[in-house]
Amino acid sequence: MSLRSEAPLVKICGLSTPDTLEAAITAGADQIGLVFFPKSPRHVSLEQARALADQARGRAAIVGLTVDATDGAIDAIMEAVRPDWLQLHGSETPERVAAVKQRAGVFVMKAVGLATAADLAAAEPYAQVTDRILFDAKPPKDAALPGGNGVAFDWTILKPIDEPFMLSGGLSPDNVAEAVRISGAAAVDVSSGVETEPGRKDAALIAAFVHAARCR
Repeated sequence: MSLRSEAPLVKICGLSTPDTLEAAITAGADQIGLVFFPKSPRHVSLEQARALADQARGRAAIVGLTVDATDGAIDAIMEAVRPDWLQLHGSETPERVAAVKQRAGVFVMKAVGLATAADLAAAEPYAQVTDRILFDAKPPKDAALPGGNGVAFDWTILKPIDEPFMLSGGLSPDNVAEAVRISGAAAVDVSSGVETEPGRKDAALIAAFVHAARCR
């Protein structure tokens, strides 16, 4: 298997322990994601996140994932964790995204849920106010979480997009190479696809995912 000429950026999201974070960095992940959403099994406290961020700093970019966070919550994350990116994974409006970006002074990515090609229109208003769009699968109607549900969507609907984007939703070591080939994604994001149970990451699956993402 040969390496791609332009291997996609890889983000491992929902890390919560020093061992699995170390596994992600050792495997070559470009970004590590820390989840600040109490309903998620991947949620970390500010104290946990501070220690994990210190472990990763200078070795991988640190992403703080929030869901409709208040200004106070954003400020607390920035002060304690000092992430390189904020990932907004709720129902934030373009105006809210712009306000968060200005307030935090870091890169911001916005998650947009997709099920059909018609859903792509929802991403357009964010193009001018975010540093990256993350396309994720729309959560099932009864889902408690906006992401990390292990659900995929039809990657072919992303083919017409010219701007670099991140792909998420139902990715795993078994399908990420095909997902990149079909969608043309410049970056990929995984959470549940490298877990043995919700919230429990597996070092071997992380390594397999990074390798698969970067090889034909």
